[in-house]
Parts: sequence; structure tokens; C-alpha cells
Amino acid sequence: METIHQNIETINQRISKACKKAGRSREEVKLLLATKTVSAERIKLAMDAGCTLIAENKVQELKEKFDDLKEIPHTTHFIGNLQSNKVKEIIRYGVDCLESVDRMSLSEKLHKRLVFEGKTMEVLIQVNTSYEESKFGVRPENAVELVRKVAQFETLKIKGLMTIGLFSAEDEKVRMCFQLLKSIQNQIVAENIPNVEMKELSMGMSGDLEIAIEEGATIVRVGTAIFGKREFPDSYYWNEGKE
Repeated sequence: METIHQNIETINQRISKACKKAGRSREEVKLLLATKTVSAERIKLAMDAGCTLIAENKVQELKEKFDDLKEIPHTTHFIGNLQSNKVKEIIRYGVDCLESVDRMSLSEKLHKRLVFEGKTMEVLIQVNTSYEESKFGVRPENAVELVRKVAQFETLKIKGLMTIGLFSAEDEKVRMCFQLLKSIQNQIVAENIPNVEMKELSMGMSGDLEIAIEEGATIVRVGTAIFGKREFPDSYYWNEGKE
């Protein structure tokens, strides 16, 4: 318990320091807990420390933890690749924002289901800023067009963009991914597309959150620096097979 609380304090200090360096207000950046493989009990410890924003990568984990967490006020994002046949489940299990919208087929299925249930959902458009085959996300040059198309669905409230930066020790290569996402955000803002807000940039994780904040992140996704190392590498959690 103390370790998780201490780790959260350390991350908050890192965020505050990065914001100060970038000349930004600390209130501009939200800490999102990446809770893949983390038990509901340990997530509750983080919530005790004031964290209310969590994110899952896999629908199965979302389901398994739902009952244990539903009585505690919090907001749930889904950040993994979502197959269209799982749309019903993310709605059923309380996802507030889907950060990984990267194709029209998924958007259409999600819209139809939300219409059926009389609901809306916040979404972020995921962009593959590193151009890696192993990563999900729309190609950067196609991002604006995808936003235009998804914006036609009144049930989907576009709030911004998400990217998974390059897993690299070379800071400048990672920075280029975040700068690219910021430039796409600026392009979309200039288009003034109806039903589109560009207030959120979800980018940066445990190892590169400072760079992300310098380049405009409003959400940083932190897992290992709070909950410790996972059994499998990150690639295991991101790559579920493309449709």
C-alpha cells in the first residue's frame, strides 16, 4: 500500500516538475492509471491516494474487475485495440471513453450499439505516429479524414487524439511522435469540424511522460512506475490482432 502511494506521489512530482519546465499549469495534465494485469485490490489502493482515472487494455480484465470497483467513484478509459465484436461489452462494463478509435468499421459498430442503448460515449482517435507495423492507429496522413467521418456519428463525442510513442531510448525520436500528434491536433482545430473537440492529447507513459508534457499532453498513461513491472512485455498488451 505504502509503495503504491509513494509511487503515485513520485509520479505527481514528475508531472508537476515537467509542467513547470514547460510553462504549463499542473491542472492541464491528468494522470491516467494503466491498470492492465493489476488486481482490483491494488487499484483500490491507488484510488485511496486520490486517483480516479483508470484505463484497461483488455475487455476480459475490464469484466473481471467491474464488480469490485463499481461502487467507487471513478472514470474508466479503454486504451487497447478493440475488436468490433466486443463493442457491446465495453458499454456494459462502464467505459466512459474509448481512446483507441482507429477505423470506421469500429466507429460504425459502436455508433449502432449506442443508438440502440440510447447512450453516447467520449472517444479519442488513435494515431500511429511511429509508423510501426506492430502498432494500432490510423496513419497520420489519414487522421484528419477519419475524424471528419467519425464526427458524423452523433453518439460519438470526439474529445481529442491518442498515440503510443516509439518505444525507444532516443528521446528525440520519441519527441517527434508527440510533436506529430500535436500538429495533427492543430490541423483538426483549424478545420473546425462540427461535433469535434480537440481538448485532449493522450500521450506519454512511465518512461517518457516529461517529453509528452513538454509537447502538449493532457493525459499521461502510467502503469509500471506505479504498480511495478509486469510479467509480459508491453507489446503483449497492445497487439491483439488486426481485423
